[in-house]
Amino acid sequence: MLLRRRAPLLLAAAAGAGASLVAASSPSADGSGATSALHSVARSSHAIYTIGFVVVDYKYSLRGLAPGSADYRVRLSEVHLRSAKKLLKLCEANRGFYVKAGQFVSSLRQVPKEYTSTLSCLQDQATPCKFQDVKIVIEQNFAKDIHDIFLEFDEHPIAAASIAQVHRAQLNNNQEVAVKVQYPGLEQRMKLDIMTMSVLSKSVSLIFPDYRFEKIVLEFERTMSMELDFTQEAKNSERTASCFRKNNVVKIPYVYRELTTKEVLTMEFCYGHKVDDLDFLRKADISPTKVAKALIELFGEMIFVHGFVHGDPHPGNILVSPQGQGRFSLVLLDHGIYKEFDPKFRLDYCQLWKALVSLDAQKILELGEQFGVGKYAKYFPLIFTGRTIDSKSALGTQMSSEEKMRLKQDLNSLGMYDISSFMESLPPDFLVILRTDGLLRSILGNLGVPRHVRLLAYAKCAMYGLEEQSRLESGAITRVFLRVKTNIIYLRLRILIELAGLLAQFNDYKRNVMEKLRWMLRKISLM
Repeated sequence: MLLRRRAPLLLAAAAGAGASLVAASSPSADGSGATSALHSVARSSHAIYTIGFVVVDYKYSLRGLAPGSADYRVRLSEVHLRSAKKLLKLCEANRGFYVKAGQFVSSLRQVPKEYTSTLSCLQDQATPCKFQDVKIVIEQNFAKDIHDIFLEFDEHPIAAASIAQVHRAQLNNNQEVAVKVQYPGLEQRMKLDIMTMSVLSKSVSLIFPDYRFEKIVLEFERTMSMELDFTQEAKNSERTASCFRKNNVVKIPYVYRELTTKEVLTMEFCYGHKVDDLDFLRKADISPTKVAKALIELFGEMIFVHGFVHGDPHPGNILVSPQGQGRFSLVLLDHGIYKEFDPKFRLDYCQLWKALVSLDAQKILELGEQFGVGKYAKYFPLIFTGRTIDSKSALGTQMSSEEKMRLKQDLNSLGMYDISSFMESLPPDFLVILRTDGLLRSILGNLGVPRHVRLLAYAKCAMYGLEEQSRLESGAITRVFLRVKTNIIYLRLRILIELAGLLAQFNDYKRNVMEKLRWMLRKISLM
């Protein structure tokens, strides 16, 4: 108990010492290091104050209430919302990696909805760096004057985010390129921010053992470290281009390796609009449903077939480029964050989706044991398909009223311990899937397409992923047979989902007619 009372003080001392350590390790002749250190201490202090406030709010607002009671659930939701708003202000004030962290959390559908809905408004935008600083970074990386490298270089950035800004330029051969330049001193700032987040997370766990999110912080640290190395981003981009070289819809900008370093990335300039820009799609006579299908099939193939997944598919990283007559290409940008799945995990995830589609409860629970989530595996159908594990409803349709009531009772029995235990027990590969799938669902929602579009695409790609493994282990005749079998299974699934959709529409129509008849009868009876 004494440890928990002192935890906020220990937290402040640890973060303050960390800030001093980073400052001491970053000397600067011109005094900019001292300024940077003070700025870092201010950012850390703001984070400590905010988390301290949140901890106190949870501790005292829920005191004396029985966990699981109606009063507890109402009060917990209120505290979630207050805390989420506090964290939003923290992210907006500290910017940089804090915005990235907020976006990371908001994309995880498994955290309380008060957090996801509040933090989802965060935009990864930053005040552009001065051109003189950009010029210094470029010239230091290539040991050349900027005008010897580029024929033209626009001093005004076309985009500025938390770790870099992008400038339009022209090579000496007149090729138009986009040049991504990392902000100076970013790596040291990241080390302190991540350390502060880690200390905060561990301290909160001391005070509230039910709240354990160290794995999320570790995964965030991994993704940020990857994103700071532009040579790794170039490799990811080239590998993805190779995976989709036969796909005419997918466009990966060409990377100029001779003009790429850890801090500068030069790539082909591609035109397009954000993938969820409905006004643009209408003007270009491009079908949002076709865009959604192409997008979800692209990521389905990444996840289930290649096992090499782009980890940050927000709308700004996916452009739609018109090709005339309603045709288009999807331009995939920002290849800094990728995850390569363990081969066994990829196959198990394919098997999970096969079980989810057929609602094979026993297989879902067996795979849950392999993934290490135990009893929480029963929530996989809900997380991925919107059905309960004992559901009788067809894939892609709404749950019945009875199912919704049972589910509500079940979810009301869950506490923060269950949520954090589930998140902590997941393999790291699963966290990437949950984040990626959350971002994709948001885009599909903005495009206004029915949810069965995603379910069908994932089901097809999961079957192709399993078929690909069997194909590698089989002869030519068997491979042809497997492809035909997979196509038949997919066609059968598609017919069933379309029929379920028609049945749902018919039931809605019948219900509307019955309501109108009742209204007319009431009117007649009152005459």
